[in-house]
Amino acid sequence: MEKDNLPTPGSVEAYLRSLPRRIRWRLWLSGRRYLTTRFLDRTAPLVVVAHSFQDASRAAQLALAIEQDWFLAPAASREAYEEILCRAPGLVIVQLRRKNLCGCLGHRHVLVNELPFVVAHEAFRAAGTGEMDIAYDRIGTWAALPISDGALDARFLAGSRLEEFHAEQFRLRVLSVLLHEINHLVFPQEPESSVRKRSLAFYREALAHYVESTISTMSFTIDRSFSRFG
Repeated sequence: MEKDNLPTPGSVEAYLRSLPRRIRWRLWLSGRRYLTTRFLDRTAPLVVVAHSFQDASRAAQLALAIEQDWFLAPAASREAYEEILCRAPGLVIVQLRRKNLCGCLGHRHVLVNELPFVVAHEAFRAAGTGEMDIAYDRIGTWAALPISDGALDARFLAGSRLEEFHAEQFRLRVLSVLLHEINHLVFPQEPESSVRKRSLAFYREALAHYVESTISTMSFTIDRSFSRFG
C-alpha cells in the first residue's frame, strides 16, 4: 500500500473530532477514549486503542509495547511477522477490555463494531480496517510459558529490577497477543496451533533477549563500581 493511501494519527484524530456532536458527547459520557500508535519501523498498520478513560494507563502500556518493545525485540523474531504486518489492514482497532466473559485473551472480530469506525471514511483513505479485542486483566494472570518464565523471573532479585522485569513481561505478553490476533486478521484460515506457535516464540525470544540485555547491563555496572576500589 502506498504511503499516500495510509491513515495517519493526525487524520484519524481529525476524523474523531469531526464526528457529529451527539456522537462525540455519547462517546465522551460513556468514558470512551482513543489512542493512536504504530510500530516505529513501518508506516502501517496504524493501531487505534479504544479504551475506557479508567484504563488510560493500560492503553499507554500497549502503545509502549508497540512503539518500544517491538523495536527492541530480536530482528529474527520480528522477521517472523514481516509478511503478516505487510498484509495487515492499514487501520487496526483494538478494543481494550479488562476481561472477556469467555476467559479468552483476545479475539479477532469478523466485523468492525467500534462505533466511530463502523462506516469507512475518507480519513482512512484506501486502508482496510480490522478489529480485535484484548483482555488485559486476563493477560496479567496468563502463564504464557510457566517453566521458562519462572526461570527468568528467578534471575532478578526482589526490588526495582524485579518490578521492571514484570512490567516488561506484561507488555511483551500483550504485544504477543496483539500480533497473534493480527495474524488471525490477515490469515483467518491458518490453524490456531500454527498462530499460537508463532506468537509464543516471539514472546519467548523477546523476553529472553530483554533478560540477557538487562543482566549484561547490571553486570557491567557492578564491574564498573568495583573497579573504583581496585
